This record gives sequence, C-alpha cells and structure tokens, in this order.
Amino acid sequence: MEGGIEVFDLGKEYEGTAAVDGVSFQVAPQELFVIVGESGCGKSTLLRLIAGLDSPDRGKIRLHGKTVAAEGVTVSPEARATGFVFQSYALWPHMTVLDNVAFPLEAKGIPRKTAMAAAEPHLETVSLKHLAKRKPDALSGGQRQRVALARCLAGGAKTILMDEPLANLDPHLRATMERELLAFHRSSGATTIYITHDQREAMALADRMAVMRNGRFLQVGTPQDVYDRPLSREVAEFIGQGAVVPVHYADGMADLDGVAFPAEAVAGQTPGAALAILRPEAIEILPDGDEQGIAGTVRGIFYRGGAWEAELELAGGAVLSLSHGARLEPGQSLHVRVRRAWILPE
Repeated sequence: MEGGIEVFDLGKEYEGTAAVDGVSFQVAPQELFVIVGESGCGKSTLLRLIAGLDSPDRGKIRLHGKTVAAEGVTVSPEARATGFVFQSYALWPHMTVLDNVAFPLEAKGIPRKTAMAAAEPHLETVSLKHLAKRKPDALSGGQRQRVALARCLAGGAKTILMDEPLANLDPHLRATMERELLAFHRSSGATTIYITHDQREAMALADRMAVMRNGRFLQVGTPQDVYDRPLSREVAEFIGQGAVVPVHYADGMADLDGVAFPAEAVAGQTPGAALAILRPEAIEILPDGDEQGIAGTVRGIFYRGGAWEAELELAGGAVLSLSHGARLEPGQSLHVRVRRAWILPE
C-alpha cells in the first residue's frame, strides 16, 4: 500500500513482558482507525512506537510510503510528520491560543509574524479564531482539545495520533466532541489513529477498528462487522451488550432450550455444539399468552433513560440481555423470540 500507515510484526517488551506482540495492520490514507482495548493492553505503547517516542524491539513501520522504523532504521519523531494529541492536550499555559498553534512553525525557524499568519487558518478549521488571544486556562476542556488539534495541523502533520483525547471530558461534552473530531478528521486530510478504552466511542468514530488485548489485535474490521460478527468470545463480550450462550447449530439454525432460531456463521462452520452471541436488539419479548418462544424469568432490571434493560434467566441456566421500552419486574416470567444470532467461529 502506498501512503497511509503500515505496521509489520511490531514488537516491544518491557522487563521481559510483551507490551506489543507481533502486531501487523494497515491504515489507508485519510482513514480514521480506532484501537480499542482495556487499560494495559498495549495500545498506548503502540501509538508511541508509531510516533517515534519509543523504539520497537522488532518489526517495521512505514508512514506515507517512508520507512521510519526497522532494523537499522530510526527516524526521529520530528521528522515523521506526525501530530500527537494527548489526554492532557499538552498546551503551553503561558501562551495564547494563537501562540500555541503557531509554536510548531516557529520551532522550524519560520519568522514569528509569518507563523502567526499561517496558524490562523488552522484555528478557523477548529472554529476557535474568536478565542485566539485567550490563554488555555480560560478555555473549556473541549476548546483546549481543539487547540491541540489545530496545532497538529499547523505542524504539517500527515499522520495524527490521538491517545484517549476525550477521557478527561464530561459525558455530555464527549458526545459533542465526537462529532467535532469527525468533522476535524475529514477537513484535515490526515490519516488518524485514535485509541480508547471506550467501545461505544470506538464504534461511533471509526472507519475501521481493532480490538486489542495482551499486546495483540484480536480482530480488525468495520464497527458493524466487529459488532455483528465477532471472531472470538473475547471480542463478543467486550464490544456491545449481549449474551454468549451454548447452542446446537446446523444448516443456518441454532437451538437453545429446545427452540430454534436463525443463526449466521462463517463459511464451513461445523454442525453441532457451538457458542452464539445474542444481542438485545435481536430478542423480541412475546405478548402474554404466547408461549412459542424461549421461556425465562427476569432477574435484574436497569433504567437507561428511555429504555429498560433486563437480565432474563432461562430454564437451562443461560442469561440473556433484553432491552424494552416498558419496565419489567424482577421475577416476571416471559417468553422471547430470537430473530437472529451469530455463531462464534470454532
């Protein structure tokens, strides 16, 4: 692939423990690629390796057609044309917004007046030109984040690396900033890698995403593919809500507690005992008196604002996740119909 980001068999160890363990992937030019995983899975280390802030023990990294890390090759961070957005945003507190954005240009030896003029369009891109004279401590968290993004653009970054940039924001502001991040990404023309521990955030932002655990990628794909067709139990239980239950699978149908329902599987799936992921939106609560579905008892309920979530324990011991517009009661008996399921690959 010419351009974008290419990573080949990348590895990094600390005190004998692999933080990044043989990771390979490609990010197309101008793609927004999100890496999601629990704290300590290696995603921040991977980002630092791409930025050049750490050196890999093995493997190769290419940025926009240029090898920047390999055996015998180490390109400095400032020569990689990458911009790094940290959780803390790392703004100079004594500088104005405009000064902060112009700083990368001045650091390259561009005269101050020229650098300030060149920085203004980037403030326009992130809708902060009217705050150019403010100091960072007079800005909201979301505004400080946009200053950090404008500084990346001013520095000429073709690759932007974001390390959980929304983690320090209030929940209501995070939703707003997700929309702004997408608008920024599209207007910047940059190739972006974004890491987060929040799977909801990952699915909202990503063109493609990777689920990472213990230094490895478990699955790479579009958010819909990863959600609808997880390739392992680990991915199925980490991404979205749902229940992994034992079923009997054959010919596009799964059987749970003696009731059959449609199930999709990878090509060549062997008939017989299997595990299926059942998502709440694919489970329908049947009207009172309709006993054609799977029987269960409500064990727990949770109000999520506009909808109720419930845990339904089946006779065989499996527990399903339900989503319903009306309140369900603990101890209530229900019958449900499963409209579709996904069989986890062997």
